[in-house]
Amino acid sequence: MREEAETRAAVPEAGKMPRHVAIIMDGNGRWAAERGMPRTFGHKAGVEAVRRCVRAAMTRGIRYLTLFGFSSENWSRPEAEISDLFALLRRFIRKDLAELHQAGVRIHVIGRRTGLPDDIVRLLQEAETLTRDNADLELVIAFNYGGRSEITDAARRIAQAVADGRMRPEDIDEACLESQLDTHGFPDPDLLIRTSGEARISNFMLWQCAYSEFVFLPVYWPDFDDAALDAALGEFARRQRRFGGVAAQA
Repeated sequence: MREEAETRAAVPEAGKMPRHVAIIMDGNGRWAAERGMPRTFGHKAGVEAVRRCVRAAMTRGIRYLTLFGFSSENWSRPEAEISDLFALLRRFIRKDLAELHQAGVRIHVIGRRTGLPDDIVRLLQEAETLTRDNADLELVIAFNYGGRSEITDAARRIAQAVADGRMRPEDIDEACLESQLDTHGFPDPDLLIRTSGEARISNFMLWQCAYSEFVFLPVYWPDFDDAALDAALGEFARRQRRFGGVAAQA
């Protein structure tokens, strides 16, 4: 009972709850290695953590949840591991899509789709199409995503518009560039969480996280649960966000 009371006390009030939480899900491989198991074992456990995280986000009133599923740099991993990750994605969508849809979750996928297997692209499109009218939780999956490549692609589209005469160089501003990002239409993350104890953002949402609050948790992703999320939310509630200004005076 005492532990439950402490957990409830750690959850911030509604007014201090972040609207958008982004998570770098890190530590699957190390979690598995500590148990003498292959990395795939950790990735499977990580899928269960995704399910817990989505449920927890919905019960806490978080409106946007972005999960970093597969980095554009992850292609350098062994081919067998990449194949296993794709297999887990296929299984997750086929098994969980109906349940997510019923729960009112709208799915968005950001990142480059070129180079992905055709069936993966079809599954991602199916998930987005089926859930497009849902509004209880906006679940953003960053897959084959990299912050630098996202900004590069946006700059390339703007440069093409200038070359075609559809835009003048003086028309380019922050709003213009932001309109070309994968996340156009979403609010920037209020809170960025990274698990595993690593303290870096690994090319994730470089533009969008300019004023996000960062919380680095010393827990591997497969162990991420309600208590871990509440700890991060509690830390967020204690932060004073100034967005480049000064603190409000008493």
